[in-house]
Amino acid sequence: MGGVSFSLNGKTVTASENPATRLSDVLRGEFGLTGTKIGCNRGECGACTVLVDDTSTYACSVLTHSVKNARVETVEGLESADGTLHPVQQAFVEELSPQCGYCTPGQIMAAVGLLRENPNPTRQEARMGLSGNICRCGSYDSYLDGVMRAAQIG
Repeated sequence: MGGVSFSLNGKTVTASENPATRLSDVLRGEFGLTGTKIGCNRGECGACTVLVDDTSTYACSVLTHSVKNARVETVEGLESADGTLHPVQQAFVEELSPQCGYCTPGQIMAAVGLLRENPNPTRQEARMGLSGNICRCGSYDSYLDGVMRAAQIG
């Protein structure tokens, strides 16, 4: 089977694995982007959230062939070339949002997707935007505080 070409964090790549492989496995295994976490492995927890054409997407529920010619962004692609954190990342640091941090990359990507769609959400809109991401530590309010801070920064 042939590879699948797509944009990954701003660079065109070709996944050489079987196009029926899950995007999360390709991102982690083939491209070494381990910020995309595997939690439930069935599209329920949000730890593997990435943006596909600016839409929050569970990478464990997407087959690689479905991102052909799409723009895929992972948490590793948010930091600028000079090391400056994305406003969401910076806000999460300032709000001390993560506890264990396992869900943080997915929370960040969901927040980035939300803020691209709605740069000035209400707290309830932010809550809904992150609702697909489970935090086993229960840091939901801290993540919401981070989203609201990022909306002011960004």
